[in-house]
Amino acid sequence: MDFILNEENEMIRQTAREFAEEKLAPGVAERDEKMIYPGEFVRELAELGFFGIFMPEEYGGAEMDSISYCIAIEELSRVDASVGVIISVTNSLAAYPIYVFGNEEQKQKFLVPLASGEKLGGFCLTEPGAGSDAGAQTTTAALDGDHYVVNGAKHFVTSGKNGDIFIVTVVTDRSKGIKGTSCLIIEQGTPGMTVQPPEHKMGIRGSDTHAITFEDCRVPAANLLGKEGDGFKVAMSALDSGRMGIAAQAVGIAQGALDAALKYVHERQQFGKFLKDFQAIQFKLADMDTRIEASRLLLYRSAAIKDSGKRFSKEAAMAKVYCSETAMYVTNEAVQIHGGYGYTPEYPVERMMRDAKITEIYEGTSEIQRIVIAATLLKEWAQAHS
Repeated sequence: MDFILNEENEMIRQTAREFAEEKLAPGVAERDEKMIYPGEFVRELAELGFFGIFMPEEYGGAEMDSISYCIAIEELSRVDASVGVIISVTNSLAAYPIYVFGNEEQKQKFLVPLASGEKLGGFCLTEPGAGSDAGAQTTTAALDGDHYVVNGAKHFVTSGKNGDIFIVTVVTDRSKGIKGTSCLIIEQGTPGMTVQPPEHKMGIRGSDTHAITFEDCRVPAANLLGKEGDGFKVAMSALDSGRMGIAAQAVGIAQGALDAALKYVHERQQFGKFLKDFQAIQFKLADMDTRIEASRLLLYRSAAIKDSGKRFSKEAAMAKVYCSETAMYVTNEAVQIHGGYGYTPEYPVERMMRDAKITEIYEGTSEIQRIVIAATLLKEWAQAHS
């Protein structure tokens, strides 16, 4: 498998990197401190085609490969992880399931504005009592004529306030367990849908995260994504794609932290020498860089398998768990290299370490990724020896 990047890949890297360094970098610390949503930059990225990177041109997308998508998220997250996750969620968790499971009417009505960046997407799966146990959904949707009546609550919704189109997992037949779940496309502003106050988070503070409640919220039956009972399948497919986006975000955070550490070791002196001249520091930098490169290769492999049309659940889980744990490892080492300064917002590694932690949690914790990997591995072994 050849991971030499093509001209298109390099173009998206250059575009994303220049945008991140010129536009995002100057105000990223203030946006983090004050929880400022980067609306102006989101609109500019929409104009550049970042919201439909791997969507077909017929639906308003750029029709690039998934490696280009991963590169874009990585480069943005290298500077501002909040912007990275906003782009990732719209691409992977909102647009992708509509593209895979939606009918033509739904694609024209919802996918086109998502892929073009005219509208932002969100994904509503987690509930107060249903985090890692995604099958424990309690939000219900009862068919009433040509509408579903939705009641319940979803938590930790990225772009909950600024999003326009949400993929919402609901229970349509409680007697069937996870086979009784379905997915609805619900638009912001639908009567009965209420966005709760923002969550005050440890990291990615520039992206808005909210709980959303539904009280007798009437949603057109035409907004059913796939068939009744497809909800768990739709959600897991979206998460496979989403895990690639979070893995890319994690690689970007890690690369940003390594870049910052490299800059610092060339500036800081102790015992009459620059930090870069101490072997202990050199070994840290070597391990950080090796982990990042290994993470990037796992990520690109999952993207290549996705584009081949094969199932990529295990590969996406591998990329997500390894990249996210690499992000925590690298940012921790970067803070250590900075010493006391690394523990203050005077240097960016403090923010990067806070941003890194969430990559081990959302879109499936590291523990859930290991369950996915092990289950697939054992299934493959059983099939090979049956």
